[in-house]
Amino acid sequence: MKNIVILISGGGSNMAAIVRAAQREDWRRVHGAQIAAVMSNRPEAGGLRFAREQGIATDVVDHKAFASREAFDEALATAIDARQPALVVLAGFMRILTPAFVQRYAGRLLNIHPSLLPAFPGLHTHQRAIEAGCRFGGATVHQVTAELDHGPILAQAAVPILPDDTADTLAARVLTQEHLIYPRAIAQLLPTL
Repeated sequence: MKNIVILISGGGSNMAAIVRAAQREDWRRVHGAQIAAVMSNRPEAGGLRFAREQGIATDVVDHKAFASREAFDEALATAIDARQPALVVLAGFMRILTPAFVQRYAGRLLNIHPSLLPAFPGLHTHQRAIEAGCRFGGATVHQVTAELDHGPILAQAAVPILPDDTADTLAARVLTQEHLIYPRAIAQLLPTL
């Protein structure tokens, strides 16, 4: 079985979209894959409850309990490795990972970013796109590398930036596309694992 571990920090809407797609498309039968666990660096992350309601194992590795980023990443990797993952999926996981962590899962660590990479890596992507006068915003699914938001692109979706858009209205439209392209990109990758 190809185990998928999903990392979240908050409400987990992308995680929920992935879980629903895995159920609807029967990834277990079609791809020999399952969501093995949902993990968070925040004990209060709302997405953990959704995962539990779906019968998915959850783990918390609270980053506040560690003196360094390296110590946290090592503890997180130990928890992930216990699930024997074929794929590690960042879905709103709001921690910058150390190069050693990224290297440990090289080629099987995915992220979604709310811009059309390589444009606007990092934070405040929607506001930056509006201020730059872009006609389109969007989302990108990519493999994670040591350089922030610069890994090989697996999927993208574009949405028009409307004249009266705010960062919040653009973010809401982009999020609907994230919920479509992230599960699709994972499903397309599963046969290669």
